[in-house]
Amino acid sequence: MPKLPSLRSALVALSIACAGAVPGAQAAGTLVAVLEAEIVTLDPHFTPAYITRTFGYMVFDTLFAMDSKGEIKPQMVQSWQVSEDRLTYTFTLRDGLKFHDGQPVTAADCVASLKRWGQRNALGRRLFAATASIQATDSKTFVIKLKEPFGLVIDALGHPVSPGAFMMPERLANTPPEQRITEIIGSGPFVYRREDHRSGDRMVLRRNADYVPRSEPADFLAGGKRVTLDALEIRVIPDGSTAASALQVGEIDFMQYAPFDLLGVLEKNNRVRVQNFTGPHMFAGAYRLNATQKPFDDPAIRRVLWKLVDQREVIAGLGLSSNYGGPCASYFMCGSAYESTAGTEAAANPSVEAARAALRATRYAGEPVVVLQASDLEAPRVSAQVLAEKLKAAGFNVDLQVMDWASVLARRAKREGWSVYGVHAGGFDLASPLTNVMVAFNCADYTGWQCDERISPLLEAFTKAATDAERKTIASQIQTIMYDQAPGIPWGQFAQPAAYRANLRNLIPSAIPVFWNVEK
Repeated sequence: MPKLPSLRSALVALSIACAGAVPGAQAAGTLVAVLEAEIVTLDPHFTPAYITRTFGYMVFDTLFAMDSKGEIKPQMVQSWQVSEDRLTYTFTLRDGLKFHDGQPVTAADCVASLKRWGQRNALGRRLFAATASIQATDSKTFVIKLKEPFGLVIDALGHPVSPGAFMMPERLANTPPEQRITEIIGSGPFVYRREDHRSGDRMVLRRNADYVPRSEPADFLAGGKRVTLDALEIRVIPDGSTAASALQVGEIDFMQYAPFDLLGVLEKNNRVRVQNFTGPHMFAGAYRLNATQKPFDDPAIRRVLWKLVDQREVIAGLGLSSNYGGPCASYFMCGSAYESTAGTEAAANPSVEAARAALRATRYAGEPVVVLQASDLEAPRVSAQVLAEKLKAAGFNVDLQVMDWASVLARRAKREGWSVYGVHAGGFDLASPLTNVMVAFNCADYTGWQCDERISPLLEAFTKAATDAERKTIASQIQTIMYDQAPGIPWGQFAQPAAYRANLRNLIPSAIPVFWNVEK
């Protein structure tokens, strides 16, 4: 029997058919975008929220940046040198850098910004733990001296893991990291003005006429950030179907997250393009297990889930075709630099029968498995529902508790009262052992509270490794332990496609929306 379209899909298609001609209400040179959420926090160091990172790349700039190959390239930096003993890094800023208040960007600004960022970012904390000193030696030069070799200095300064290493004036960077900055002044390609921001409605970012781009072509977050637009207008439209309708009738130009159940409708509209993503631009989902409470305090019982979780079923539950999602056994994202198959034989050929047999061989005594299901987010909702049904079929005593995502976050912060929940995160944050939360917070006070003493020295070795080959070997060793301990069970890798009007040209394919280079 053919699958019937959802009511939401039908209503959106009807509104499109009745809309008539495309309205021409937008001013020339203004691109109107709807992002994943309203931009509430403007301090780019204050929160790891992805929407704030997106804002950061528009308004602020970084010393280094990642290109489409995953390589870290200089951005604000013109040149740098590394001493023979790999303990001293000297950086020189390029000419033409200026903050939005007209003041030149100095090395002192960068030093203060890095010190603030280093207290909030996972890579930054590790970098500063290995740092003996950081200081400006003149207006354009600063030096980082290490206590011991740290093989990821440049990666840390340019990696997009949130919050990013955004530069701001020294007087603002001196704000304690637990307090928000009071002025939003960057040196990036777009300018924020408080008078252009109406909370709950829209924010308008203006082209920075004083911005001097690099000479190289734009390449993801790296290269020359040439802005052809007069302004970027960011609208607040919380409902995905409403935003999709606005896109198709030309009221907006871009939406970051196209609803899964409307992808077919959008793909058939010749005035719209759907932008798919691969590798670290995708999301990866996982079931996070509570290692402090029965029954999942027992690794043998946690390992039963390798026989139980069929990633294809979760992806199918989301209604995604193979174009947009599929299985991925690697903790560090398929298509990323540290993708690995180490240990994955444990997850081969999942089946309820195999899980039931594996469970009988453990000490499971019927303790309740409290599954937290978020009702207001599609991926966590579907993944939790699929898992609850499979757990019951395998013989677990399941208590499915439904609540909003905010309540899930509050519950997971406590050691008691939950066993497992479904979650997903962006590939840039998951693709390295130092930023993947299930690995990086090993033996730390963090949800799940998994601790394996074998992982911590491997993380230290990863930071000191001199080559990518060494780091790949260490990442595989870590993954082997993760499969043995099963602190989290991957449930699939998927793209959250963007959609945009067909009259946009040169839009950079990026899961972090960027609007330099694009022409309307």
